[in-house]
Amino acid sequence: MKKSELITALTEKTGLKKPQAAAAISALTEIITQVGASQDTLTLIGFGTFKGKTRPARVGRNPTTGAQIEVAEKRVLTFKPSSGLNL
Repeated sequence: MKKSELITALTEKTGLKKPQAAAAISALTEIITQVGASQDTLTLIGFGTFKGKTRPARVGRNPTTGAQIEVAEKRVLTFKPSSGLNL
């Protein structure tokens, strides 16, 4: 599903107009991005938890040459689905 399709689905479910639905989705993605940039968590009961984590630096391998390379520390966003999320 693309963002435009998500906006259309949200307008059908909630009765919002497309600009309002687009603004709501943009705000939600901005909040989730802020969570990823920090050590905070965002829990949506019945859906799941978003959490920002730091992956430590490590030594990796180039699969072609087998040479060791340094992989830098980086921030990642993790998602753990709720046990109540039935797919």
